[in-house]
Amino acid sequence: MSEQTDVWFRRFKRVPRPRLRLVGLPHAGGAASMFRNWPQWLPDDVELLGACYPGRQDRLGDPCVTRMEELADALTEALLPVTEQPLALFGHSMGASVAFEVAHRLEHRHGVVPTVVFVSGQQPPARYRNNQAHLGGDAGLLAEVERLGGDGTKFLDSPEMRELLMPAIRGDFALMGSYRPDPSLRITAPVEAWVGDADCDVTVEETRAWSDTTSGAFNLRVFSGDHFYLTADTEEFGRRVDERLSLAAVGTH
Repeated sequence: MSEQTDVWFRRFKRVPRPRLRLVGLPHAGGAASMFRNWPQWLPDDVELLGACYPGRQDRLGDPCVTRMEELADALTEALLPVTEQPLALFGHSMGASVAFEVAHRLEHRHGVVPTVVFVSGQQPPARYRNNQAHLGGDAGLLAEVERLGGDGTKFLDSPEMRELLMPAIRGDFALMGSYRPDPSLRITAPVEAWVGDADCDVTVEETRAWSDTTSGAFNLRVFSGDHFYLTADTEEFGRRVDERLSLAAVGTH
């Protein structure tokens, strides 16, 4: 991988000759480490690249990106050196919006069409609701993070960890608060739209509307769970990821 790719992506398991690369794009306030256990679910010839947004973990000293255009542009450029093998994108919550923006840039600027784009726990562009939690200061942000849930909330109980994590949370929620997606954008990659049946932030019907973003195949999958359903039953979730990537590998969308 190039130096730029190494800055933006983490590999948790090296695959010498991957037939496919799965790119993981975290939620707001999340980090590449959310994907650290995913290689155990994946075939041996699938390499996982977890996106490392600025302002967290080993990029703690880098300023956070607070505009979607800047983040999606940078991630797209960082992926270009690894497009000799097919790419699949998986984004959760904010990461789903990032995945769609990156997929559109890869296709329309560079002629690279992902084998599949997973959009999880997020409204599609035409149904997108701007989250303005960042306008309420840290108290508002912490209340919103608590509302959405997820394993990361426990770290915010520690003042030391909260001090480390809050810059990324502030930056990501500012990014999503200013994001104005273009509802006319379309991609040709197959889209897998996944959601928990008890998600407090996006409904099943809103998730179904991702079908309008692609001229390719579309599939809606509803899991049992809340906004972070993907951490509730990791065995089932991992099996479904593996199943869909196996279809992509043989060209069945």
